[in-house]
Amino acid sequence: MHRSDSIYDDSPAVQYQFPKQYLGRASACIGDWIIYLEPGKVRGSRGYFATAKVEQVVPDPTAPDMYLALIEPGTYLDFVNHVPFNGATGIVERGVLNDAGRISGRAQSAVRPLSIADFNRIIDLGTAENDDFLPRVDSDAGNSFRQERVPFQHEIERDRVAFLASRMVRDRLFRRRIVTAYDARCAVTGLKLINGGGRAEVEAAHIRPVEHGGPDIVSNGIALSGTVHWMFDRGLISLKDDLEIMISRQTNDPASIRSLVNRTGFAVAPSRTMDRPHPSFLAWHRDNCFKH
Repeated sequence: MHRSDSIYDDSPAVQYQFPKQYLGRASACIGDWIIYLEPGKVRGSRGYFATAKVEQVVPDPTAPDMYLALIEPGTYLDFVNHVPFNGATGIVERGVLNDAGRISGRAQSAVRPLSIADFNRIIDLGTAENDDFLPRVDSDAGNSFRQERVPFQHEIERDRVAFLASRMVRDRLFRRRIVTAYDARCAVTGLKLINGGGRAEVEAAHIRPVEHGGPDIVSNGIALSGTVHWMFDRGLISLKDDLEIMISRQTNDPASIRSLVNRTGFAVAPSRTMDRPHPSFLAWHRDNCFKH
């Protein structure tokens, strides 16, 4: 279990802090996949909202009797659909039910085992997609959508581990989360462009690229139009921590770039605070990509 206002030193894409009482259960997760659940008592609970793979469990050097489950880099993935603990078809995690079919005390444990059936069910619901949300297909893409599409929920025989590890799959799911968080609007221009097929033209950019250790988490992403995405990746524009848009002095046509920036001079931000670009990722982009 994780909540954004947790008293623990949690960063879901990096580490999960827990007390000694859960050491045995957490240690059993080493080298395996986990699922994050936000408790129902949290206002606006996301339910089951992400998955990741535990690389190791170590004592927390800063807190006695506390431990850290360290997440394997590049494995954290936000779900495109938040899965409620108790959904339309009832309790999703069947393992918390007792023999009478009622919720047992196991549901209160912050770290608990998941059956393979429960894990697969939650993964399928969290990553399910529909044909009405297709990605923008770039002209240089090697394959068509039908060749690159993510397996849909009804393909229940898929290998979930291979599915979660696939870069193609992760890029697609990441794009959907970013486009949804930004309401299909380019954060820099402020424009919301929908093509003739009713699909968003905006692209999903990693702030800290995956090849440089950037996770597939919404706070490490930003929605950008094609041209702006190109400029962002090449360091011609960046963002301050307060999301003020920065333009490189090294560009050969700063006036044209400024004309693309929305009139506020600040990037459009997602409505949910936790989805907004994290300062640590923005700092990495300024230090490693932006041409000052």
